[in-house]
Amino acid sequence: MKTCSLISVGAIFMVFSHLAGPSQADDTTITITGHTAGATPFISKLTLAVSNTSVLKSIQFAIDPKPGSVTRPLSATYSNDYLVSRGFEHPPEIILPVYGLYAGYTNIIRLTYRFLDGSSKHDVTSITTATFDDQGCGYNNPTRLLPRTNSTRLSYDYIFDSSACGTFSPVILDSDGALRWVSTLPTMSALFAASTFFDNAIYATQGSTLFRIELNDGSVSVLADYSNIDVVHLHHNIDRGKTGLLIEPDTTAYYESEILEVDSADGSVLKTFNMADIISAAMRAGGDDPSQFVYPSPTDWFHNNGAAYNRADDSLIVSSRENFLICLDYETKAIKWILGDPTKKWYQFPSLQRYALTLAPGSLPPIGQHAPSITFDQGVMVFDNGFNSGFQHPPGQLRTYSSPRKYKLDLNARVATEVWNFEMGQSIFSPICGSCYEDAPFNYLIDYAFVHGSFATGIGNAQLLGLDAAGEKAFYYQYPTHFCDQFYNSIPLHLESTKFPAVGPRVVNLSTRGTVLTGDNVLINGFIVSGNDPKTVVLRALGPSLSDFAVSGALADPVLTVHNSSGTVVASNDNWQTDIGAAFMAENGFAPTNPAESATLVQNLVPGAYTVVVRGQNSTQGISLAEVYELTSPGLNSLLGNVSGRSYVGTGDNALISGFIVGEVESATVIVRALGPSLASFGVNQPLSDPTLTIYDANGSAIASNDNWQSDPNNIVLQKNGLVPPNPLESAIVLHLPAGAYTAIVRGVNGGTGNGLVEAYTLSNP
Repeated sequence: MKTCSLISVGAIFMVFSHLAGPSQADDTTITITGHTAGATPFISKLTLAVSNTSVLKSIQFAIDPKPGSVTRPLSATYSNDYLVSRGFEHPPEIILPVYGLYAGYTNIIRLTYRFLDGSSKHDVTSITTATFDDQGCGYNNPTRLLPRTNSTRLSYDYIFDSSACGTFSPVILDSDGALRWVSTLPTMSALFAASTFFDNAIYATQGSTLFRIELNDGSVSVLADYSNIDVVHLHHNIDRGKTGLLIEPDTTAYYESEILEVDSADGSVLKTFNMADIISAAMRAGGDDPSQFVYPSPTDWFHNNGAAYNRADDSLIVSSRENFLICLDYETKAIKWILGDPTKKWYQFPSLQRYALTLAPGSLPPIGQHAPSITFDQGVMVFDNGFNSGFQHPPGQLRTYSSPRKYKLDLNARVATEVWNFEMGQSIFSPICGSCYEDAPFNYLIDYAFVHGSFATGIGNAQLLGLDAAGEKAFYYQYPTHFCDQFYNSIPLHLESTKFPAVGPRVVNLSTRGTVLTGDNVLINGFIVSGNDPKTVVLRALGPSLSDFAVSGALADPVLTVHNSSGTVVASNDNWQTDIGAAFMAENGFAPTNPAESATLVQNLVPGAYTVVVRGQNSTQGISLAEVYELTSPGLNSLLGNVSGRSYVGTGDNALISGFIVGEVESATVIVRALGPSLASFGVNQPLSDPTLTIYDANGSAIASNDNWQSDPNNIVLQKNGLVPPNPLESAIVLHLPAGAYTAIVRGVNGGTGNGLVEAYTLSNP
């Protein structure tokens, strides 16, 4: 319980207070003058009359869920700069797009207007929408094999459905099964359509053309037509790449065996992965004849149906339905490993067999798999269809059921261990299409795309299943389908707090709780400002208020000092109300609740490394919480890089506890380290001799732990990124975390004590 409360202390962002005296909220009149229907019943446009748009910081809307729903309200916040840039603002009028409305329903919309001085005001209105014809696709009335349960443990509430049913796909649903958004781009056959959700927009294909559809108003733009590079069709998936999006073309030369990484802004090609060339080169190098395995168009020798970029080791994992999962080094395109059924044809070639991972006892290989992805703990997950090869012979195993499977890879030992599946009693067979993705740790969305269907008629059912972290079913819906025209790939979404413009994946906050003694045994937060522009941050040191969270022995009067990389003091504070930024912090929810606590607003920090040191006034001792908050400014190219916290690690409540927040929407790949013995080389007295590290999610559940870094199967990633701890007794964990709050706790093995350091690194785009 204390872990959860500490996260809440470290994650208080913009809770606006209304101070005495006139504010911009008081002085600004905002009137809702009407609304007009948007491109679909799920979109509307509110018209606002604003007496002074220049003082607006942002406008947020939230849609009340229907009575009885446990789905969190769909909500979005538009910065004023975004509204101007998109042409929604024409002073004194603002056109505010509202999306995610229920069709055929009177929606209650709650608005929050935030101003530059930190003040805010609220309003409420209603929008009655037209009904929607789902053209027989079943979205309006799915068969509820299990209606949404009342449990709020499920981490996601919205679902993006890559489909091609009707003329309005893809679509977005909520966890109640209600349709909340449909495409404005007419849909083609599922065989030649692909789509995904990225950067607050839907990317979709028709033929050889890639489109972007804006989430908030449904406007469509053409990004690129790839017919000029011999692309005939774009098929199956659109996935996240290293810097752009991964699309899968059929070309005049090869069928379903090429991948393009393209820029998400203009569609330009960034990188090409031609699997025919890559595999042929490996086979020739190994003394085999590639003409016995690799074939030109129109032969479906590979059947690529999805890819996943792994930022941790800079690799690309590609799903070949006909053959295997294959992993490539992103830069060199060299094959790193292959995971698949050894009874298939590929395994007969020594040149390919040499890359094969060994399956641990009790583990099943993926067969005819779809939707490769990276799980929170750097595992690899696929939807294992269980369907053998259609072209390559021998075709390999044929199972009579399908299941998602998660594998833990030990690349040092070259062993793949199946660590999770959900076989549903081996009763469901979805031979083609389908997906399974993890949201928050152990929360899954499973898509059975073609259940109990007939290949003769193409008629079957699609089923959508949600699992919470306890392994309990949260919902289970069924829809009619024709050869996967619905739910051939489904992705969990977070639309409860969308920001415009989108906020990228990174660590945006750090809070460190530890024991403040004297001398070197103080509490220290470190952070790096990366990029080219100055950064503004709020720094806090809490003590007395920790007693409200059941922390005993809290530091009575913390004092914070900020040093740059040369050791020069750039800011300091004892009692927060004496800081020059006190009014700003009070107006924006950063003010500590006790006047003896410290906080400072530090503006224009140039890129570089900084250290926040917390001591007790008059050498007093106790537990304190040090926090770093990043304040973003439009147009500035800077962000927090790695963040760290150091304190004396005691026993019981006197552990070193670090809370960090990953982004606001997108997942990020992070490396968390706990150092102890190596601190002695930096002049730190009494270093913790053997630290152990545990990571908890926002619910207080342990999701990962490590004692000695070399025991982690992902230690090869630490080496690749130059983040190997200096001492073998120190700890490190590699995680691919969805947006949210997390806590890292450092203790000493066998109750050991001493100074410890916890660090969080974000592996970001180059």
